[in-house]
Amino acid sequence: MFIGQYEHSLEAKGRLSIPKKFRSQLDDGAVLAQGLDGCIFLYPKAAWEQLIYKLSQLPLTRTDARGFTRALSYGATEVEIDSLGRILVPDFLRNFAGISEICVVAGAIDRIEIWDKTKFASYTSQVNAKREAIAEKLDIS
Repeated sequence: MFIGQYEHSLEAKGRLSIPKKFRSQLDDGAVLAQGLDGCIFLYPKAAWEQLIYKLSQLPLTRTDARGFTRALSYGATEVEIDSLGRILVPDFLRNFAGISEICVVAGAIDRIEIWDKTKFASYTSQVNAKREAIAEKLDIS
């Protein structure tokens, strides 16, 4: 389980330090992918494989299913954590998320999300402004 948020600087070569608290859950490999809402998803390999399996069960005849599966898989890459706890974030993913230097690395239960700091602040502000209404609609009690 991934929870919490951390600020990290993206190095000039595109390397990003993953919080130590998260690293042990990525020992068996990890996948970076274009996420939703303007962030990058970082999945443990096993969770990524579960997601891909679910997507593969969607009907091939559905335009939305094909499109979402393509978007997720085309924009994904396997990554390794180096001895200093860093991953390399490819240019295409940095450009996708608009990440330049300061990132927020946030736990999102089954995955990690990597955000540009400014985008993260804007997004969380919007969500927090309507969190009660969202909770009521979801009714997770």
